[in-house]
Amino acid sequence: MIIAEVIQHLEDFAPIATAEDFDNVGLLVGDKNSKVSGILITHDTLEEVVDEAISKNCNLIISFHPIIFSGLKKLNGSNYVERTVIKAIKNDIAIYAIHTALDNHFLGVNNMMCEKLGLLNTEILIPKKGSIKKLNTYVPTVHADKLRDKLFEAGAGAIGNYDNCSFNIQGKGSYKANENANPSIGKIGEIHFEQEIQLNVVFPNHLEKTILKALFSNHPYEEIAYEVISLDNENQNIGMGMIGSLPEEMKEEDFLALVKKTFKAKGIRHSKLLNQKVRKVAVLGGSGSFAIENAKKAGANFFITADLKYHDYYKAEGKLVVADIGHYESERYTKNILHSYLSKKISNFAIILASTKTNPIKYY
Repeated sequence: MIIAEVIQHLEDFAPIATAEDFDNVGLLVGDKNSKVSGILITHDTLEEVVDEAISKNCNLIISFHPIIFSGLKKLNGSNYVERTVIKAIKNDIAIYAIHTALDNHFLGVNNMMCEKLGLLNTEILIPKKGSIKKLNTYVPTVHADKLRDKLFEAGAGAIGNYDNCSFNIQGKGSYKANENANPSIGKIGEIHFEQEIQLNVVFPNHLEKTILKALFSNHPYEEIAYEVISLDNENQNIGMGMIGSLPEEMKEEDFLALVKKTFKAKGIRHSKLLNQKVRKVAVLGGSGSFAIENAKKAGANFFITADLKYHDYYKAEGKLVVADIGHYESERYTKNILHSYLSKKISNFAIILASTKTNPIKYY
């Protein structure tokens, strides 16, 4: 197996096209055509992690956080980022980062937080906009079923908890082929009328090439009339944060104790307790202050996140409790998502969870 094949598995699960624009995801270091000797999964890529990869004969590091976030203007080892990259290059070790592609995944970072807390009826807190497109095309009625099925196979037609979704309108199309044409239906120089179906399906942005390939490969016409339209609809399956409900109401103090134990937090900073029962909980792994308003609007009693600043706690405004459990702590189970997924996809060699502790924050 080569690195490109591992990357394909990762991007089938969490396409980098779904990552945030500010992020730096994908293969950051290395040759995608190199043969894989072993895979090490880590939360952060540091020099010590590269040393661990060397000792365990792993030439591919899959990291949640990207070691290269902003541009490198030099590479002389003057800081930990440059030293890590240099060591990886010297030892032919590739580094792949997944970050917000996994943050935005319905079964990603925030879903894992919800699972650990036992939340039910979970949904995306901030559904992503601008990630859905619609294909309109026109196909002879007798060919419509085959084309529709092929588009579904390619990934079109999924809406929330439903798949194989389409809209079909019957009508009559017309065309006249000139002398340079090679019509599959009709004759050159004659106006032809054909009973057609106007077929409409939606699909996620990152599948556009795949969807169009299915269209071109399975449509009977030499020239295919189609249009791809970008939609502003919210994507129910992609986005930041999640919200769900506890199986039973809990006292605020008891819920904080559950959170602290679940995420092995050394301490939790939180806004004023409201002396109310906790039932609806919003979560956002990593830095999530931007989602406080979304959590309030969604009716959450508690919002679990990290990296809150002093004035962020005021934003609770007595409507919910916001709690900072620590950046690493909120994402601590992220490695397990990747390990579980890849272990099912790749069974011919071990996929190793890094033992190097990468949390930079210590507590006295």
